[in-house]
Parts: sequence; structure tokens; C-alpha cells
Amino acid sequence: MVASVPIGQARQPHNPISRRQIETVVSRSVAIFGFAFGAQSLPVMLGQMSQMQTIWYYIMAIAIFGGLIASIVASFARRLVMFINGYIAIAYLIALIVWPFAAKDPSAVANDRPWLWLLCTVGTSAAAVALSTWAATGYLIVTPVVYGLVRMTPSGGGKSWESAALDTAYAIVLGGAVLILITLLRQAAASVDTAQSTALDRYAHAVRQHATEVERVQVDSIVHDSVLTTLLSAARAYTPEAKELATRMARNAMGHLKDAAATSPDDDATVSMDQLAHRIMGATATLSAPFGLRTERIEDGMIPVQSAEAVYSAAVQAMVNSLQHAGDDDVRRWLTIQASASGGIQVEVGDTGAGFDVDTVPTERLGLRVSIIERVANAGGTVEIESAAGRGTVIRITWPQLEIASEFSSTATTEQVAP
Repeated sequence: MVASVPIGQARQPHNPISRRQIETVVSRSVAIFGFAFGAQSLPVMLGQMSQMQTIWYYIMAIAIFGGLIASIVASFARRLVMFINGYIAIAYLIALIVWPFAAKDPSAVANDRPWLWLLCTVGTSAAAVALSTWAATGYLIVTPVVYGLVRMTPSGGGKSWESAALDTAYAIVLGGAVLILITLLRQAAASVDTAQSTALDRYAHAVRQHATEVERVQVDSIVHDSVLTTLLSAARAYTPEAKELATRMARNAMGHLKDAAATSPDDDATVSMDQLAHRIMGATATLSAPFGLRTERIEDGMIPVQSAEAVYSAAVQAMVNSLQHAGDDDVRRWLTIQASASGGIQVEVGDTGAGFDVDTVPTERLGLRVSIIERVANAGGTVEIESAAGRGTVIRITWPQLEIASEFSSTATTEQVAP
């Protein structure tokens, strides 16, 4: 039974700018901007309906305006943003290319610009969101050039190359301004993210060193004051009374050591759960056998440094135990990191190896009881073990613990749990 440990509220750092925030602002701005320009082009599109073949008219309208509406939904839902904007960019370019073939009479000279002209900047902006800088730059050049060529065809107005070149240059300048703005915002946000990540890493490293030093001093004092004194007393215990005294001193010394292990330095420093997840995954590179990695979305939360150290150390110990005891022949091992039901982090270390009976593990085996179970419990988390002889082992480390699950549960299963 492991008692629950109260957990203080982790402090969230105030980050005025981040790449994720910039991407959200940019995608929503482009979506709203595109929808507004789409609404502006709607009367022109309806006016040119008689010039177009019906099937192509409806295909263009549904493809482009459907994409603009989907972009609005995706930007606010924060789902499929890159995909939808990429679709808009491709659909717009295809619509430009097929314009001369979609006219009812390709030889008839149109009086007005094609309504697609009003959405040229929308297409280049969508490409800036969905594509890399170099790919978006290529799109920025190609799309206006295609429009200029269409503009010189009869169905595009039959304009001279000078007039078409002027329209092309205008579209490149306007789209280039949008692309430059988006690129600068992304670079600024990436620089801030990198600087903050570096600062947090350095601060966390300094905090870990401080915590290690505090713990070392505490353990040294206990060893000096209690353990060494106990050993000296035991060495000189020749009478029953002296032996009894040495026994009591040994019990007190063990109690001091246990209390020290359950006590964390008083420090409210925190690290992000995403950093903790990457650190645990990075530890697999130092092990002698590969672990299959699988990660799911981690909550944008923080975890106290001491709790992060406990979860990391317990996860590494679980992987080391798998390497030492699961066997080597055709054993599959995996590491899964995901958000927990308590809004924290859950680490699962599993294998398809020898397995064991949890209830028969000797108490003197400290790797499982102390290095994993008690370490995580002292940090405010829980550990669940699923294992059976010949069926493999799964160890789940969860932080923080759920209020309804305040004690460690270890269950022997009759079937291996696959990741």
C-alpha cells in the first residue's frame, strides 16, 4: 500500500509568444482573410457563370469555396490546418490551369478578368501556411505567372503581355509581402521557443544539481551520525544489553534513511511534461537493446522537478529491469508515453519476455520496490504492474495519481498486454 502524497500546484510559465501561438494566429488570419475575399469574388463569379461550362463551373466553385469554409473550421479547431491550406493552394492552381478549357467558347474574348484573379493572394497565402518557405516561394512565382498566361488567352480577356505582366507582378508583390510577414513571425517565435527551452534546460539542470547536493549532504549527515555510530556500537557489543542497544540504534538509523528517501528538497521549480517525455525517450539510446517508441499528445502542463526526476529514474529502471530479466530471444520491448487521465503524464514500459509473479518478489529486491514503486509514490504518482510468468511484463508509471486511485495496484495477468 502506498499512501498518496499531496502535490502542489505547478506554476505555468508566462510565454508571450511561441511558434504554436503564431501558427494559430496566422492560420486564423489567412482563413478569415480568404473567406472575406471569397465573399467579395462571389458576385463576379455568378456574373461569369454564363461564360463557363456548367460542370466545370460547379467543380471550381465547390472546390475553392468549400476549401475556404473548411479552412475557417480547421483554424479554430486546430486540426488539419496544413492539409486544408495545402488543398486550397493546389485547387486554386488547378482551377487557373483549366480555366481556358472550362469556357463555353474558348475563342470568345471575355470582357472582365476571371473571378479567380480576386483569390490569387488567397492561394499564395494558403501556400505560405501549408508549405515550407522555399516551396511557398516557388508557388508564389508559378501561380501569378500561370494567371498571366491565362490572362492573355481569349477566355481570360485576351490582354497584351504587358498588361498580363503587370497583373503578374502585382500578385507576386502582394503575395510576397504576406509570405515575408509569415516567415518573419515564424522565425521570431522559433527563436523565442529555442531560447526558452535552453533556459529551462539549464535551470532544470542547475536545480537537479542543487537537489542532488542537498540530498548528498543529508545522507552524509545521517551516515555519519547514525549509521557509523551504529556500526561502531555493534562491533563493540559483547553483552546482551549492548547487542539490544545496537539493534535499537540500527532500527533508528534505518528509519532516518527511510525518512530521507521520502523527503524532497523544498523547491518549486518545474519543467514541462514534453521535456520530460523527450528526456525519457532519449534514455533508450543508451540501452543495450532497442525499445519501440510510441508517443501521444502530452498535455501542455508543468511537473515539479523532483517529480520529473522520480518519473524519469523509475522509467529508466523499468527498462533496465526488462533488459536484465525479460530474456534475449525474440523479446519485443516498447516504451509508450501519453497524457494520463489525471491530466499529467503516463509512461508505459513493456516487454513480451519471461515475466514474473509480482507477489513472490523477495523484499530484498530493491530495484522494483524502492527504485520504481516507492520512488514514484513519494513523488505523488502511482505504479501499476501487469505480469505473469511466461507472459511478459507491463509497468505503467502515472503522475499525478488520481484521487480515486490513491494506492499502488499490482495485478498478475494471464495474457500479455500489447502496446
